[in-house]
Amino acid sequence: MEKMWAGRFSKALDREADDFNSSISFDSRMYRQDIAGSIAHAAMLAKCGILTEEECQKITEGLGGIADDLESGALAIDPEAEDIHMFLESVLTQRIGETGKKLHTARSRNDQVAVDLRLYLRDEAKEIAGLLRSLIDTLKRKAEAHREVIMPGYTHLQRAQPVTFAHHLLAYCMMFLRDLGRLQDTVRRMNYSPLGCCALAGTTYRTDRLFTAERLGFDGLCENSMDGVSDRDFCVEMLSALSLIMVHLSRFSEEIILWSSWEFKFIELDDSFTTGSSIMPQKKNPDMAELVRGKSGRVFGDLMGTLTMLKGLPLAYNKDMQEDKEAVFDALETVKHCLSVFVPMIDTMKPLPDNMLRAAQKGFINATDLADYLVGKGRPFRSAYKTVGQLVARCLELGTVLDELPMEEYRAADPLFEEDLYREISLEVCVGRRNSLGGCGRESFDRQLCYIAGALKGITL
Repeated sequence: MEKMWAGRFSKALDREADDFNSSISFDSRMYRQDIAGSIAHAAMLAKCGILTEEECQKITEGLGGIADDLESGALAIDPEAEDIHMFLESVLTQRIGETGKKLHTARSRNDQVAVDLRLYLRDEAKEIAGLLRSLIDTLKRKAEAHREVIMPGYTHLQRAQPVTFAHHLLAYCMMFLRDLGRLQDTVRRMNYSPLGCCALAGTTYRTDRLFTAERLGFDGLCENSMDGVSDRDFCVEMLSALSLIMVHLSRFSEEIILWSSWEFKFIELDDSFTTGSSIMPQKKNPDMAELVRGKSGRVFGDLMGTLTMLKGLPLAYNKDMQEDKEAVFDALETVKHCLSVFVPMIDTMKPLPDNMLRAAQKGFINATDLADYLVGKGRPFRSAYKTVGQLVARCLELGTVLDELPMEEYRAADPLFEEDLYREISLEVCVGRRNSLGGCGRESFDRQLCYIAGALKGITL
């Protein structure tokens, strides 16, 4: 295929250099967005009198036919083409003749690729947002079904205080809600049209950039033509948002891996999301969770690679910026793949409430509540804290727990202790009365569900 820019050159591009320069292998996925941008551009050229209505119709029908043929498989993308933009323009010209060569009036590949990429990322963000909503809905349903299940909450991976399994799941709902908000913010800042910025300086033709922006669903224009073609902030923002999604998926995966181990046994993963061992027949490995955890590093690498590529580039467009696409495409595919597996894995995950409760009954996780009991009787918190610490040490000496320590031991430590303390430090009471905003009590749980529902309605992506 002859290069569109071949007029200036007396020699063909070296074969190795041609392959090195080509981006068709990865930017071909943007053919829908490139065709949509070209149709809008043709309509604008006709509106401004640069094309005739007949020429515009011919171009539009030609592009529509190419789109249909690519979708049906009747037309295959030529791997020898330099990029998707040149391929589509070449096919259009073959099909409709000289009129096809007029399409590129008042634009450059620089603004063309910038608009394609924004349109593509906007579409992908909506797909990922849908997967995040599915995950949040799954977690909410799981939490509501197990709202009374008590488990130990941890700090430093040490048993700390009693919580509910539902409260733990809602913590991840909050993280994924923020991820949705970040995607929405990213799309909002990205949704400005660079089409018409041309190579870097705009054009001498009297064009209507607002017309194409509105046609393509943008909120406005890139106001500076050099910035319009060289800005890749939106790629970095998208990669940052995707990286945080992967941080949250990876943290959750780590807990699933721990919880499904024999040392915890808080959950049982469905057989369809685990694998076995080639040599140890008893094994049931949480490979899907481990892969999600591992793939987080891949997305972080895409972010760091893009930041490094951009950091030394002078204005305006440089070929280095071709490297943005493989990184952001890889990150998008990785996140979508991870979410697509993660949602059903969580949906089919079986909690084991008895094991969670047994773990919660050990480790003195009601010690804070015992200190609060003394505070309620008039002791300063620091004094109560010290007394309870001594009682925990006494329990360790006797091989018992606070719930079963005899009353005489309590009275010896502080005469304010009475028989009602045993009820006050029961796990059900400890959990149930934590109804401060954001706490793990029943009332707080209901408030959190309402908050999540309201927040989801406020995210329009």
